[in-house]
Amino acid sequence: MGGRTIIWWSTGAASFVVAQIVLSENKEAIIARCETSNEDPDNYRFEADAMRHLNRQPTILRSERYGSVWDVWHKRRYMNGIDGAPCTVEMKVAPRLAFQRPDDIHVFGYTCDARDVERFERLKENYPELTVRAPLIERGLTKASTLAMVERAGLVPPRSYAMGYPNANCLQTGCVKASSPNYWARYRQDFPDNFARTAGFAREIGARLARINGERVFIDDIPADWPTTDPIAPHCDFLCVLAEKDMEDAA
Repeated sequence: MGGRTIIWWSTGAASFVVAQIVLSENKEAIIARCETSNEDPDNYRFEADAMRHLNRQPTILRSERYGSVWDVWHKRRYMNGIDGAPCTVEMKVAPRLAFQRPDDIHVFGYTCDARDVERFERLKENYPELTVRAPLIERGLTKASTLAMVERAGLVPPRSYAMGYPNANCLQTGCVKASSPNYWARYRQDFPDNFARTAGFAREIGARLARINGERVFIDDIPADWPTTDPIAPHCDFLCVLAEKDMEDAA
């Protein structure tokens, strides 16, 4: 017998669509999420709505060493840099490694957008021992397509999409893996208190998280009139319609 099929859930539109696809193929698949204690409250609202729609409950994995992203930063005195972001390693990678089994099939919500395809290729290169799938890439589905499919399912996506963020995660602190000043300018505009806290700690430990003209800068040095990112507009084409038909046929 084969191993478990694990759908790695990240409280966003892509996660919902990939869960729909895989559960239509394998009703025994496990939905698993690593808890970071760094999600926007509306992400949990979406997760609850999505799980009711899917008639499932997620398996929640937690770090055995740290209680939150802030806990990681304070204890490690490190946010992001040449060694990567320790919050990702401690709050997401370590719990996953502790949970997984050698014969598991790992399913991720990477879309066919170019950056996601690159990320999936890097995942396969970095973890060659894993059996992995990206059904959204297999079906040619983009982030915008998944948003449209969420709305057609009668669900309201996490508010972060309409606010202009490409992913629905880490809105309690901002994503320290982001070096774009556009991202941080938008985050400062939408979450001024959270931004101030993150910016203050970054200065305290000397973490220059943004990059302007090739130079690393503190995020609170980004000019007040810096342009912000644009929202992702839901867009769906025949590919997501075909994927929905496949799910209906398998049901």
